[in-house]
Amino acid sequence: MSDSRADQSVRLNKLIADSGLASRRQADRLIEEGHVTVNGKRVFELGVKVDPAHDRVMVDGKPLKKQSQKLYLLFNKPLGVLTTMDDPHDRPTIADYLEKVPVRVFPVGRLDWNSEGLILLTNDGDFANKVMHPSAEVTKTYLVKINGQARPDQIQKLLKGVTIIGGRVAAKSIEKIRRPDGSDQYDWYKMVITEGKNRQIRQMFEKIGFDVMKLQRVAIGCLRLGSLRKGEVVFLNDAALEKVFEPDAPEKIRAKKSYQGRSTKNASAKRAPARRPPEKSAPSTRGAAPKGRAKPAVRKSSRA
Repeated sequence: MSDSRADQSVRLNKLIADSGLASRRQADRLIEEGHVTVNGKRVFELGVKVDPAHDRVMVDGKPLKKQSQKLYLLFNKPLGVLTTMDDPHDRPTIADYLEKVPVRVFPVGRLDWNSEGLILLTNDGDFANKVMHPSAEVTKTYLVKINGQARPDQIQKLLKGVTIIGGRVAAKSIEKIRRPDGSDQYDWYKMVITEGKNRQIRQMFEKIGFDVMKLQRVAIGCLRLGSLRKGEVVFLNDAALEKVFEPDAPEKIRAKKSYQGRSTKNASAKRAPARRPPEKSAPSTRGAAPKGRAKPAVRKSSRA
C-alpha cells in the first residue's frame, strides 16, 4: 500500500461501525465469525486496516454502505420486546417501532425481554463505544421491585460488591422508594450502576436472596426517560447527548423529582467522571408502529 493510501486507512471494525451497521464491539464479532470480506477475501483477524476509497468491504455478501448522517434516539422499550433489530423466531423487536427512521440504527447496550425502559439507538459506532466502554463509567439508573423486603445489611452488601457471572460488581447507590402502585409486602428501590453485565441487577438481588419482579431503566447518565410513553421514540439533540455522560446522583434525582416515587432514606453515591460525546444533531421525523400496536411518536427531544 502506498504512503498516501496508508494515510487514508482505517480499522475495519471502525469502518463497519461508521456505516451504522453495528457498534464496534458488534463489528468485531461479525469479523471473528467470518461475515466480512475485503476485496473478495474473508477476514477473521481483528485490527485489520482498509482503505475506504479503494477496498471493497462486504458483510454477508452485501456491500458496506457509505457513512450516513449520525442519528441518536431514545426509545422507551415495552415489556416483551427484544433489544435486537431482527429475530429468527419472529418475536417482537425494537425494529418494529423504527420503520420511519430514515437510516439503519442499532441499540447501545440492551434490556432483557422482561425488562423495560430507556434504550439508546444510533448509527454512530464511536458514540456507542464511548457509552458502553467500562472506562467511561456511564451511570444507568433503574427502578427495581423485589419479591419481599430486604434488610439494610443485605442492601449494604450490594453497595460493597458481590460476585456474579461475569465478575464482581457493586451498586453506586441504592435508595428505597415508595410508589403509588407499591405495597408493604414488596420493596421498590432506585438503583444506580455503571457496569452493564448480562442480567446484572437480577443476579445481584439473587445473591441476597430475592427475585426481581419488575425492572425499569429510567436514566442513562442524567438523560432521563421522563414522561416518554412505552413504545415512543425521540431524536436527541446535542444538549441531550451531553447528559448521557453526566453521572447520575441521588441528590439530582430528588431535586428534579423525575420519578414516580418518594425517597424513604438517603443513599451514598460514587460519582463517575464526565465525558463529552460527539457533537452531532439530528432532524425530526415521524415513526410507524408495528402492526397491531399503538402508533409510537417520533419527535425531537426537548430535553436540555
